Amino acid sequence: MTTFHLSGFPRVGAKRELKFAQERYWRGEIAEADLLDLAKKLREINWQHQANANADFVAVADFTFYDHILDLQVATGAIPARFGFDSQNLTLDQYFQLARGNKTQFAIEMTKWFDTNYHYLVPEFHKDTQFKANPAHYVQQIREAKALGHKVKPTIVGPLTFLWLGKEKGAAFNRFDLLNKLVPIYVDILNALTAEGVEYIQIDEPALTLDLPAEWIAAYKEVYATFAAQVNAKLLLATYFGSVAEHADLLKALPVAGLHIDLVRAPEQLSAFADYDKILSLGVIDGRNIWRANLNQVLDVVEPLKAKLGERLWIAPSCSLLHTPYDLAVETQLQANKPELYQWLAFTLQKIQELRVIKTALEQGRAAVQADLDASQTAADARKNSREIHRTCVAERLANLPKNADQRKSPFAERIKLQNAWLNLPLLPTTNIGSFPQTTEIRHARAAFKKGDLSLADYEAAMKKEIEFVVREQEKLDLDVLVHGEAERNDMVEYFGELLDGFAFTKFGWVQSYGSRCVKPPVIYGDVARPEPMTVRWSQYAQSLTNKVMKGMLTGPVTILQWSFVRNDIPRSTVCKQIAVALSDEVLDLEKAGIKVIQIDEPAIREGLPLKRADWDAYLQWAGEAFRLSSMGCKDDTQIHTHMCYSEFNDILPAIAALDADVITIETSRSDMELLTAFGDFKYPNDIGPGVYDIHSPRVPTAEEIEHLLRKALQVVPKERLWVNPDCGLKTRGWPETIAALKVMVDVTKKLRAELA
Repeated sequence: MTTFHLSGFPRVGAKRELKFAQERYWRGEIAEADLLDLAKKLREINWQHQANANADFVAVADFTFYDHILDLQVATGAIPARFGFDSQNLTLDQYFQLARGNKTQFAIEMTKWFDTNYHYLVPEFHKDTQFKANPAHYVQQIREAKALGHKVKPTIVGPLTFLWLGKEKGAAFNRFDLLNKLVPIYVDILNALTAEGVEYIQIDEPALTLDLPAEWIAAYKEVYATFAAQVNAKLLLATYFGSVAEHADLLKALPVAGLHIDLVRAPEQLSAFADYDKILSLGVIDGRNIWRANLNQVLDVVEPLKAKLGERLWIAPSCSLLHTPYDLAVETQLQANKPELYQWLAFTLQKIQELRVIKTALEQGRAAVQADLDASQTAADARKNSREIHRTCVAERLANLPKNADQRKSPFAERIKLQNAWLNLPLLPTTNIGSFPQTTEIRHARAAFKKGDLSLADYEAAMKKEIEFVVREQEKLDLDVLVHGEAERNDMVEYFGELLDGFAFTKFGWVQSYGSRCVKPPVIYGDVARPEPMTVRWSQYAQSLTNKVMKGMLTGPVTILQWSFVRNDIPRSTVCKQIAVALSDEVLDLEKAGIKVIQIDEPAIREGLPLKRADWDAYLQWAGEAFRLSSMGCKDDTQIHTHMCYSEFNDILPAIAALDADVITIETSRSDMELLTAFGDFKYPNDIGPGVYDIHSPRVPTAEEIEHLLRKALQVVPKERLWVNPDCGLKTRGWPETIAALKVMVDVTKKLRAELA
């Protein structure tokens, strides 16, 4: 037989049931028991889908109420001591406070999970951190699944990856020194899982795809030797998101039952493990994108290995399927409107069926699933030859860009003088990042318009009413540079994708970004072009309402690329430049309409970095070029802003500076301005707006907190180049807390202005 298994499954439900239940619980509309019951039902449905696809093990320990790394902090007793909670007796309400903050403590910092758009909660390690095992969350899932008759394989992130993903806090020390205290706790956790009768436990170590220091690499041998001696279960060490070929000798020597490698992101690494003499699990179905696999090509790779490895060959998705939407079958509108594209796609439930076909073919021969293989081949051939994909005019425009098209006409020092002359802003100018609260009324109006229940005229009237409200509230607050609030936008990427050629959309293609926050990535299936202006009339209308400066808001090309499901038949760099050139048309139209402060958001530029440093330069070159192309041709007195959040930028500051945005706003509040120190040490040359409060928490910051952060900022940024703003957009917040927080921000800013004058 061939073993088919999974690392993880989408946990939010087919139609985001968990999200809505979480948010109702947070609002006090349902009891804890109701939320727990819904979560249990979702887990049961997930397991049944896996069993129906003939998976040999169902994934357990992958379900979380917020984040799997937060769960691991609880399981190891490593929750932040500043909350004062007991990790052994943590309530669900306290668990959510760790993720969302409370009246006295800011939430645990978030950042991107490797190079994905999923956010994890960053462990806070102190020199005296004490670990203590609490595997109850994992054990419960094992018991539930086994009670239903399923054969289970729990999956948890391994100790070295867990430590690597955290941060040192407090007195200076090296978190690697905590490893010896952490490993015994892992032994306790693994043995608790083993006591439940599991045969295999998967330990994820994706940090192996990074450029780890030598001492971290060397530690794998000792850590897994300890596990082999003290844990009774068979351990499957899993890597994904990149190649681990350079560690092949180390990995092959580890005393584990088997190894999982990602053949989607790094197919070339297979040769390094061809002589592996234990279980070799191959990630052959893409866990991060939605394109249907060519099953004949997959079988061409795995059939020879099946002949060689026999039952030691396992098959799986490349990584957890939490990064893919739930079920393509519900996309009836897509099937009706774009039937050809529909045939090229596979969501989670389709991917596990692809694995069922591969498993059957390996066990019974291709003839047993010939109809499935023929359908797969037909779809692959149709996609390769489709006229839906290629637009000659797009390729020609890219090929014929003017020399230095991505460079501004003059250097920043000259531009900023021209910009300041007409802007005439006070010291420490205040602004918002972009969005304001998306109220129930806004969402209902948009949904009614899409259903045809609201006319275009009535919909636009509703959006204009909201824009006017947003403008007036900002005027009352006395913000300096205003935004229109983005009431008309469903999502910062989806909105633009709907107005660009080459994009398609799903109705239920949601994936988790963090906690209850889900996104519905567009599908970039063909060459990208802008048929007509996308934002101009909304920004123009907003500017007509006020004498203050109105900022135009665009999403940048790298972020649109990163937060979409991207075609995989041409280089990502080419797709990114196509988007950039399309956006440049929008920038010039905004400029002509009198909108001369334009923000091109790039929160995803850091997450797009390849995991290996050797590949960084090439990525940063084309990503930077794409960003600059998005404003090509604009005048020197047009001020280009960009925004970045929830990523580490310290190691790419030269590339950030090379973007040459006139103003950059960045998330810094959760890390107590830690990131800004690096910008100061680097002597970042342009204007900068460090976020002064966390918008992902409902708590209103105190004046003391914001003043503390601004004073820290003034230590590293000249007062003439410092802007004041929240960490990110305010779409997910409520109006009362938004007004209260912005009022504190403006009041503190005015106090400091008077002091600095």
